[in-house]
Amino acid sequence: MDTIKRYMYFVTPYKWKIVFTIMIGVVKFGIPLLLPLISKYVIDNIIGSESMAQSEKVDQLLWIIGGALFLFVVVRPPVEYLRQYYAQWIGSNILYDIRDYLFDHIQRLSLRYYSKTKSGEIISRVIHDVEQTKNFVITGLMNIWLDMVTILIAVIIMLTMNVWLTLVAIALFPLYGFAVKYFYSRLRTLTRERSQALAEVQGHLHERVQGVPVTRSFALEDYEQKQFDEKNSNFLTKAIRHTNWNAYTYSVTFTITDLAPLLLIGVAGYLVIGGSVTVGTMVAFVGYMDQVYGPLRRLVNSATVLTQSIASMDRVFEFIDEPYDIKDKKGARKLTALDGKVTFDNVSFSYEQEEQEVLKNVTLHVDQGETIALVGMSGGGKSTLISLIPRFYDVTGGRILVDDTDVRDVEVRSLRDQIGMVLQDNTLFSESVAMNIKMGNPNATDEQMMEAARAANAHEFITGLPYGYETLVGERGVKLSGGQKQRIAIARVFLKNPSLLILDEATSALDLESESLIQSALERLASARTTFIVAHRLSTITHADRIVLIENGHIVESGRHDELMAKRGHYYNLYQVQELDDVPLS
Repeated sequence: MDTIKRYMYFVTPYKWKIVFTIMIGVVKFGIPLLLPLISKYVIDNIIGSESMAQSEKVDQLLWIIGGALFLFVVVRPPVEYLRQYYAQWIGSNILYDIRDYLFDHIQRLSLRYYSKTKSGEIISRVIHDVEQTKNFVITGLMNIWLDMVTILIAVIIMLTMNVWLTLVAIALFPLYGFAVKYFYSRLRTLTRERSQALAEVQGHLHERVQGVPVTRSFALEDYEQKQFDEKNSNFLTKAIRHTNWNAYTYSVTFTITDLAPLLLIGVAGYLVIGGSVTVGTMVAFVGYMDQVYGPLRRLVNSATVLTQSIASMDRVFEFIDEPYDIKDKKGARKLTALDGKVTFDNVSFSYEQEEQEVLKNVTLHVDQGETIALVGMSGGGKSTLISLIPRFYDVTGGRILVDDTDVRDVEVRSLRDQIGMVLQDNTLFSESVAMNIKMGNPNATDEQMMEAARAANAHEFITGLPYGYETLVGERGVKLSGGQKQRIAIARVFLKNPSLLILDEATSALDLESESLIQSALERLASARTTFIVAHRLSTITHADRIVLIENGHIVESGRHDELMAKRGHYYNLYQVQELDDVPLS
């Protein structure tokens, strides 16, 4: 029930529209309830009348049928249209609100969460599970109530005709209620397991589709087919188990709803033979049995749908309950400008509490406008250190200061507004080149955007594309080369014009021409800005104001290139090894 209460938070803004839709539905479902009464009147009061002439009977019949036609042909269709329209409108708007909320939630979750969760599973919850909850609105908040009101009105009408026949008609209600409660308590668990198995298939599929080039290059098609079969078989097992229990539910409840009319016909027929009940009354009661047990059968379907909806709600709220590792503290101030002074004060960090520390008591002071190069062997903690500045993760020990203020004391979005990043593998979205550059500043003019592209040495190749700046780059920029993607990433940082710049392996794995263009663009970008450069190739950072060598989470050496070379320490040895590696073979 707690899940439903939480879901009602999204439903509440539409409560009066739901009430209006139910009222329209009562009219729509109420009109057919007149049919058994019309049958009773025609049989008992017209056909069975001995006092009326034949012409008078025909006139009465025509008036009755004419009135009924008006209700069913003129009144009911627009009522049905309004009910369907408002029901779907309300459901769709609630789903819009939930997905809007979830997207905001997705953007607030930390990188730690994404490092351990498949993106396909997240997509499954936002798309599939949220869509399933729509049935709770349309079925649970509207159709079930309409069916119950229909049953109540039908029972009241039957009571006015014959109390004993009414009791016979509803005699199996308690057995029906027990069967529904028994079967659906188990069905919710099975539905949730089925949804989770489907999410796993979707997550696996999403990951493998992205990795098709790897599968092809290693000829792993048969192996991957087996891997997918395992996930798919697990879903099949869960789906069949769910279907099996659902089939039990339908067979039992439908048997009950089929027995009730037979019981009524037997008792009513006996009373008609005895003369205590008219034929018209019996016909009306048989008609109302369909009006009563038809909604009951729909309630069985509704219970199945609701069970699936509530199981999907559980998964949606399980996702919503995922905590934020990075959030603004109470009273955090907005950072409107940044000089660029950065201090790492005895910083320690580990990705998980039980894991070994990646950084251990790192202390480093960086002045405004200074260029700092972080070097060392892979896994030493370089990229981790710079990821702490924009608070992609929070330190587990010590503190990081920007302009003498702890980064945890300012609003995280305002902090990131002041920081520009160019990574080794920059994500481009499958839209136009212009849109990807304008992510640096969505409010920039086209002229400002093009100027940023020129500064990044990107304008020339962009204008050579089939549609220039409006060319679609494909998923993750697949239609562009590595150097072209890097220059677009640099252009959007130029457009952002940040106070602090972070370059993480921005020129690695590029051809010489691309590297030269990108290196000159990066030098322009870093001018007069505090800049952190993470580099594997030491020859690209000899110009830095200071080079910091990090090994095993510690700062081992720090100084200018010539100073560190003169010391003949760790940096000297690393540089010599790289120089030897770069010597061409004769």
